[in-house]
Amino acid sequence: MKKNKYKILIISALAILLSTGFVLSRGDVFFDIAKNIDIFTKVYKEVAFGYVDEINSEEFMRAGIKGMLSTLDPYTVFIDEKKQEDIELITNGKYGGIGVTIGIRDDKVTLVEILHGYSAQKQGLQIGDFLMEVNGFKITPRNIDEVSSLVKGEPGTFVNLKILRPGNKDTLHFELLREEIKLKNVSYYGFYPKESGIAYIKLISFSRSAGEEVKNAILELKKKHSIDGLVLDLRNNPGGLLDVAVDIANKFLNKGQLVVSTRGKDSANFKQYFCTQEPLLKNTPLVVLVNEGSASASEIVAGAIQDHDRGIILGQKSFGKGLVQTIVPLSHNTSLKITTSKYFTPSGRCIQKIDYAKESKVIASIEQKNTLLFNTDNNRQVFAAGGITPDTLVLDKEDPEVVLDMLAKGMFFKFTNYLLESKQVPSLESITDKELIKLFTEYLISEKYGYVSPEEKRVDELLEMAKKHKHYADISNKISAIKADFKSTMTHDITQNMGDVLNEIKIEIESRARGSEGRLVMSLKEDDQFLKALSLVQNENGYKNLIRKR
Repeated sequence: MKKNKYKILIISALAILLSTGFVLSRGDVFFDIAKNIDIFTKVYKEVAFGYVDEINSEEFMRAGIKGMLSTLDPYTVFIDEKKQEDIELITNGKYGGIGVTIGIRDDKVTLVEILHGYSAQKQGLQIGDFLMEVNGFKITPRNIDEVSSLVKGEPGTFVNLKILRPGNKDTLHFELLREEIKLKNVSYYGFYPKESGIAYIKLISFSRSAGEEVKNAILELKKKHSIDGLVLDLRNNPGGLLDVAVDIANKFLNKGQLVVSTRGKDSANFKQYFCTQEPLLKNTPLVVLVNEGSASASEIVAGAIQDHDRGIILGQKSFGKGLVQTIVPLSHNTSLKITTSKYFTPSGRCIQKIDYAKESKVIASIEQKNTLLFNTDNNRQVFAAGGITPDTLVLDKEDPEVVLDMLAKGMFFKFTNYLLESKQVPSLESITDKELIKLFTEYLISEKYGYVSPEEKRVDELLEMAKKHKHYADISNKISAIKADFKSTMTHDITQNMGDVLNEIKIEIESRARGSEGRLVMSLKEDDQFLKALSLVQNENGYKNLIRKR
């Protein structure tokens, strides 16, 4: 009997010790938080009331919040009242606006894209128009960041724009109705080539409607033709909502397969996300395009498809963002976007590239296994850390220096404006490449376009250095002769790369005729990564060899 009493006493004592230890541990944390909040509040009050000059108390506090969050990762941020519309754009892909995209061309704020079906397009704004004023506020390249907040607003309200159209002396005035702009997640889908059964879907974001858009795209394509292969383009897709990524993966993976798991600070943050529906495309050959701009939700989809050997990942290594954020509403119409967990692909990989704990004094990183090598369902080796490594590495084609120079100086954009002004805009079907090049070359001459090659820049640097030499006169003559030789090769550089030059001209013309879809379809013709993906889905043996069991 006594033994039983002793056992009960010991067990009770252990229970008390354990529970007390837990409470003290929690209490230490709460005390630490309370102490530092008290210090922070007193510092804020003392400076706000006692500093020699007037303090903007709101900006001062916001600077403190931003400074505190800057010790974490770049995805944990405070969202103030002015940026609440960004949350709506991230989650639902919509905002109140007129349907334009702006950029700087020829040192002027310029309309570079007009969305079809919205006020800007319906009331006659054109790509290439210069934006001079918004509601009486003068617009310059220096304040271009303010244009978005000026143009956006509540649907149903109006915004006044002053526009200068190339070729016109007088400005044009537009009163445009703001509408709810719904941005597409699927920017284009279709068969390529048109007569083939190979489908192409370009997915540019993962807002709330992305899964439905991909579903509708696949169903629409099926109505036109049986889908014999699919290229899913996730290049430069920065991601979005995690549950939407799961929904997209559900269109290709088998019901019941794991898509992704997330793990946070405690066990309550461990979650697994499985496919809950039968796939729309079960066994159709699938190639997913990724590059260094593919991040977050894009990597979840690519990682799940790769781990389950459902398709081939092609392109370049992805960005490497394996962190999951949650948006927490705060008071006074503000929010906190905070990193709450890391995600892991079905094989167990965390593809996060940067360990922010190593760069921060305030983060104590959760211990993770150092394993970098994992296996897919077919026992193929895949790697963790640093993004999704493609099954087939295909580097993106680099534009020649002369083409990059023309793009930077807006020559293709301005040339297309010139064609519009002079009523010489031909359809690409009705003009030969030779005629198009002739028009472009004449335009470059009229604009006194000058191209300085990298080699010529080095010669200029050498000429500057030579000024310090005592025999400068003799040396400069020799260097100038070399520079003249380089200058004479400018025409040769343009001629040598005329195929790339011609492609850029056609892309710009197509964008004016058919918008962003025209630009995309035309660019695919010279897209090495896409063309490789296309050949892969058309090659049954080559495709199967890449994903077969090892």
